[in-house]
Amino acid sequence: MIERDGTTTSLWQAKATPYVNQKKQSYRDVYDVIIVGGGITGVTTALKLQRLGMNCLVLEARHLCFGTTGGTTAHLNTLLDTPYTVIEKNFGKENAAQVAASASEAIRLIKSNIKNYSINCGFKEAAAYLFAQNEKEDKELQDIFDASARAGLELSFEDQMPFPFAFTRALKAAGQAKFNPVDYVYGIANALESQGGDIIQECRVIGSKKDRIIEVETSHGIFKAVNLIYATHIPPGVNLLHLRCVPYRSYAMALRLDQDNYPEDLAYDMLDPYHYYRSQTINGITYLIAGGEDHKTGQEENAANSFAKLEATLRKNFNLREIAHKWSSQYFEPADGLPYIGNLPGHPENIFVATGFGGNGMIYSHVAAALLSDMLLNKENPLMDLFDPNRIKPVAGFVNFVTHNADVVANFAGKLFSAEKMHAFAELAIGEGKIVQYEGAKLGLYKDLQGNLHAVNPVCTHLKCEVKWNNAEQSWDCPCHGARYNYDGAVITGPADLSLEKIDLNAG
Repeated sequence: MIERDGTTTSLWQAKATPYVNQKKQSYRDVYDVIIVGGGITGVTTALKLQRLGMNCLVLEARHLCFGTTGGTTAHLNTLLDTPYTVIEKNFGKENAAQVAASASEAIRLIKSNIKNYSINCGFKEAAAYLFAQNEKEDKELQDIFDASARAGLELSFEDQMPFPFAFTRALKAAGQAKFNPVDYVYGIANALESQGGDIIQECRVIGSKKDRIIEVETSHGIFKAVNLIYATHIPPGVNLLHLRCVPYRSYAMALRLDQDNYPEDLAYDMLDPYHYYRSQTINGITYLIAGGEDHKTGQEENAANSFAKLEATLRKNFNLREIAHKWSSQYFEPADGLPYIGNLPGHPENIFVATGFGGNGMIYSHVAAALLSDMLLNKENPLMDLFDPNRIKPVAGFVNFVTHNADVVANFAGKLFSAEKMHAFAELAIGEGKIVQYEGAKLGLYKDLQGNLHAVNPVCTHLKCEVKWNNAEQSWDCPCHGARYNYDGAVITGPADLSLEKIDLNAG
């Protein structure tokens, strides 16, 4: 099993062991490209650039697939979460066709990588079904069909589908697929290292100095590069993109069915939030993988209830033998429906970013790998303007880039609070966390499984929003820009790079 960014464990992470680097005695004085982030985007981009003759270094704060890549449900689909009706309305028919073509090309790149590097990751081609269940959804489905067909997708309406759902109409999209994302990334990482690229795990980036040669300060020292790519899901520090990417939590389960009648294809309903389904065989055992019940990060009072709602939907439609795994994951929804891939706003031209993938990270990771490779090699690509992070306009009073202020005020430094009084005052159950007001101060309190109390300053170190307790993952989550911390305040995922202030509780 590999560690992940929460207390629940995904199917992929439960079945994997930590990635072991090929032995490396020394590192280059200057790299062509440093990629920050060891998920599918960072590792795939690094391999593509390495193959094109650029020397690449991947820096990962924890280990490969620690974050969203290890928590995805891994649908490889051209039938995107942002429907082509929206893409066409916001960007025009020609650009909608470009998006569809890029999604198809992403699947072809995945297939090519699997073949070229002999990656055993359970890849299978499949069809996808988007189904309506009432008259209103019927009309919406017809509009999606029309716009998707104009964009170039191969579609049909079907009277039947291999899923046990009642439906009024079902749209079928050919050319989709599924795979094990952790096995795939490990295969790509091995190929990268074999090609001469470098990967350093447990190496947190602290900051960078921007010049012709970029100096990247890390927990392992300083590394230098001509170009820097942030493939960290959301860039660290403070940037205009944080105002244009909304963090969401999504919930997933891997289940065993009574009758072993696992559907081979992909399916999506049209509820809000919607649900998604597919299967995967790992080590000879097949699982139904289902997800949904998405909500904005930090804005669901009882996040664990999302698992209960998802389970209820599944029990209504499937004969469940057991819930083998359940987990949640985070993604960032872009303001206008398309990701931000290109130069990081407010930075020199040699610093790049890939973010805002919504629920289509497996696809857009490979779109980003192709687009960023073209940009670094000064090749024309019709997607450059479409996905340009600088297409967004700054709001009044907010400059393109604000340097992150790391000097967070320690409001509770030197102050002591009575643990005994806190226990009596908060009345927390085992495993519960909440924000309390005590003697004029707001405290974030959590009671661990041994009954010990932990206290933090609940002000997010990123942009000073107040964090909320996530009882599904036992974490403090920021509802503003998606930073997440463990119960003791340590950073789990950015954009924050500083822990919450820890508050001392004395025994008296």
